[in-house]
Amino acid sequence: MNIDQISSPPSKKPLRLWPGVVAVVLQWLAWFVFPAVFPPIAIYGLLFGIFAALVILLWWLFFSRAPWLDRVGAIVVMPVAVIAIRQVVHVSITAGVLITLLSVPLLSLALVAWAVAARRFSGGVRLATLVASMFLACGVLTLIRTSGVTGGAHLDIRWRWTPTPEQRLLAQTREETVPLASPPSPAPAPSPAAATTPEKTPAAPVPEKPAIWPGFRGPNRDDVIRGQQIETDWSTSPPVEMWRRMVGPGWSSFAVRGALVYTQEQRGDDEDVSCYSLASGKLVWRHRDAARFWEPGSGAGPRGTPTVIDGRVYTFGATGIVNALDANTGAVVWSRNAQSDTGAKRPDWGFSSSPLVVNDVVIVAASGRLVAYDVATGTPRWFAQTGGGSYSSPHLMTIGGVAQVVMLSGAGVTSVTPANGTPLWTHAGPGVPILQPAQTSDGDVLIAAGDLIGGMGTRRLAVARGSGGWTVQERWSSTALKPFFNDFVVHKGHAYGFDVSILACIDLQDGARIWKGGRYGHGQLLLLPDQDLMLVLSEEGELALVKATPDQFTEVARFPAALEGKTWNHPVLAGDVLLVRNGEEMAAFRLARAGR
Repeated sequence: MNIDQISSPPSKKPLRLWPGVVAVVLQWLAWFVFPAVFPPIAIYGLLFGIFAALVILLWWLFFSRAPWLDRVGAIVVMPVAVIAIRQVVHVSITAGVLITLLSVPLLSLALVAWAVAARRFSGGVRLATLVASMFLACGVLTLIRTSGVTGGAHLDIRWRWTPTPEQRLLAQTREETVPLASPPSPAPAPSPAAATTPEKTPAAPVPEKPAIWPGFRGPNRDDVIRGQQIETDWSTSPPVEMWRRMVGPGWSSFAVRGALVYTQEQRGDDEDVSCYSLASGKLVWRHRDAARFWEPGSGAGPRGTPTVIDGRVYTFGATGIVNALDANTGAVVWSRNAQSDTGAKRPDWGFSSSPLVVNDVVIVAASGRLVAYDVATGTPRWFAQTGGGSYSSPHLMTIGGVAQVVMLSGAGVTSVTPANGTPLWTHAGPGVPILQPAQTSDGDVLIAAGDLIGGMGTRRLAVARGSGGWTVQERWSSTALKPFFNDFVVHKGHAYGFDVSILACIDLQDGARIWKGGRYGHGQLLLLPDQDLMLVLSEEGELALVKATPDQFTEVARFPAALEGKTWNHPVLAGDVLLVRNGEEMAAFRLARAGR
């Protein structure tokens, strides 16, 4: 018996092709076409595409009328092709389950197209072309790389041979004379012996006037700029670009002290803390640690934002390095490794906490653990368990007259005393926290958490201290405002933020939605309360002014060309200078003050 006899159909009935053709057409529309036209549905297109792949599989195995050798052969050859091609595709494609996800539509299309084209081929030719079709389909993956995903889970696919923005930056600055604060230092290894301190005990930091923008989200970590008003008619007084320059990848924001700007970025194999001139954007100094973090969704680089206070810059890198640097020169005062100090496992998206300085300790969050270091020496002062992973940062609040550090984690919310880490109160809750908590005018706490596909909603907690200790009561839980990794602001009894990728306003009395409107992707925003105004930086790098009022959504002005590329970093307004950046470039704009 030859192969033609084995693989020949037992009857004269033709292949039933139409279900496979319809399913693969719908799959490609859902996976690639509709998300390009309407990005917010990307995640749903992905889920539908997987469902369509299952439909194609069931059709092929049970309803196609193909010879059984062909049916089984296709199912066997597909994973073999994926495994074989895995050895030669770009590393960004092999990470995690991405190669599998990208293979699904390619193999689905190849199977259906082959079934249509080869239906009249002889058995041997048909099987040979089947194998060739599957390998050719997977071979397409050798031609591409990905620069990550958007906030809506839309893949940023590029040709493999095109240089990344980081590669262009390194090529441009290879011959640049870099003012290094010190030679590149090796990253502290993940062991207790790796934590490094200077040979002699450093002097305590000298108190100085608070920085205009000391770190992540401003003086109170709430994205609020008080006592300032800007011109809102951008048709006659638009933002004026002061400078623009390339920057290494990373999702750090800025700290601003006097005429200096501090941020964190990745440059090749070095994780950098960089200091630039606020007026010109020129590099003042750079500190380097020999460390690199990368993951396929959001790319390379540090995630935290520097904190500057009393002449020192405190930073937390994506691999766990905690630095205290001289704010004027970048010289190392002390360095630790929070991962080794706490025994924490590095999170999938890297350590993302921004340091919090309270009195004489600097506190960072390391994947379900808080660690406080002495600001002068870097000696660990206390540790606290918060339970569960988190990409949020420790947050200083005063509740019931008591200053406390509130930390969101996978287990819920934990509050500890800043002096020694003693737990005050906890509240259990689901989700993966990325955002900062907020407070209402009467002292309640607002929290939000996300899951794998977006935000889960917002909750209001009433926290009080009584004779029996601290109590926590959930006033309401609302899905009317579902921020994912885009922080929200509180203003005059309302919360404003991104409900997934659309701005929304909710009433803090009951969590009910007041309005929803304005598509800015997964962007970030600042609040100017004196003008009832929000300054929005969209995920596409555009600027907009939106009213922070509950009557309706109103966009006041828009500026289209602030940045190029995916923009997730928090903007900063220092005086009349607006600082914006993403993983490719950063820029400064002067905003006209109101009345001038």
